Amino acid sequence: MDFNTFLNSPAVLKQDYEVADPLSGGAVDLSRAAELKIDRDTYLEADSRGLSLSELLETDEYDPTPEGAPLDAFERQLALAGVKLGGKNPTTVEQFYQKASALMPEFILREIRKGMAMRPELSRLIANTTTVASNRYTPFHIDTLAADRLSLRPIGEGADIPHLLVTEQNHAINVPEYGLGLKASYKALRYRTTAQFRVLLWYIGFKLQTDKIGLVVDCIINGDGNDNAAGVINTAVSGTLDYDDLVTLWSQFAPFEMNTLICPVGNLKTILTLDEFKDPMAGYRFQSKGELFSPLGSSLVRCDNISADLVIGLDARFAVEEVITQPLTVEYDKIIEQRFEEAVISEAVAYARVIREAAVILDVVHA
Repeated sequence: MDFNTFLNSPAVLKQDYEVADPLSGGAVDLSRAAELKIDRDTYLEADSRGLSLSELLETDEYDPTPEGAPLDAFERQLALAGVKLGGKNPTTVEQFYQKASALMPEFILREIRKGMAMRPELSRLIANTTTVASNRYTPFHIDTLAADRLSLRPIGEGADIPHLLVTEQNHAINVPEYGLGLKASYKALRYRTTAQFRVLLWYIGFKLQTDKIGLVVDCIINGDGNDNAAGVINTAVSGTLDYDDLVTLWSQFAPFEMNTLICPVGNLKTILTLDEFKDPMAGYRFQSKGELFSPLGSSLVRCDNISADLVIGLDARFAVEEVITQPLTVEYDKIIEQRFEEAVISEAVAYARVIREAAVILDVVHA
């Protein structure tokens, strides 16, 4: 999705631009916020404690947010500096720097995360997120091959107790660092409003999340290096995707549940127009709000990284785990110094299979 298309997407149109005056909702106590000095050393302290600046500000020794407060600790710092993110006269990027340059890196990070939240589909594809200290991670292996391994049955005297064998996989996976340089120069941004700048940052987050969905799909199709690629079945007729084929895919999941379907736009359109799924209310929701219905109880997720002839079914509760060694970060020191050309946004993340049988691929075009 290019930037202009993104501007008119439902994800952006649903956002609230009118965050204008953070104090317009009533009086906010800024006395404790005023006692704090936010600078490069504050970011260094947050890094040393494995926290973002926003998280650090919420700790007891800084400015924790009281229950029911209209602004969080970082927003109180923006209010104290007089930074307005929307409304009739939003602060420009240059004014932001003049008022509170040290807040800019965290502002960028928070807005990128808002953009990432505009693609909530990723959270629907992963079973769990694991944070590790090393860039090498060994997933665990669950032996599910023996049909009676977990059967609930009476145990006679001296008989073997059913057991679940859990070991480590043979091969560790590498957790690479992904970086994105923010190439917009300060000159290009200085007279832009923060409201305009926010949309650019949302797009960056949205695109990062879209790319990660592609990484999840690649892990399902090709495995994580431990001979655990998803199994493949074929449609009844090559080149044709119909209701019976989806039922066949659904039937492969016992005892799991096919709660998610991932497919490229071509197969997505085919599914949306199948007669069996032309429920009037489903059609109304799609036509009025763009909400995809749930065929066979499965959430539909579009991913154009998939080959045009494939549909992926999965039980998202058991199929894939996300592994993070470095959360999303922004080079705060360079941004504070107003050198956008060199600022880098980065994250170290990878995906690993949990239970192989929790994902099955339907091949539409086959020999």
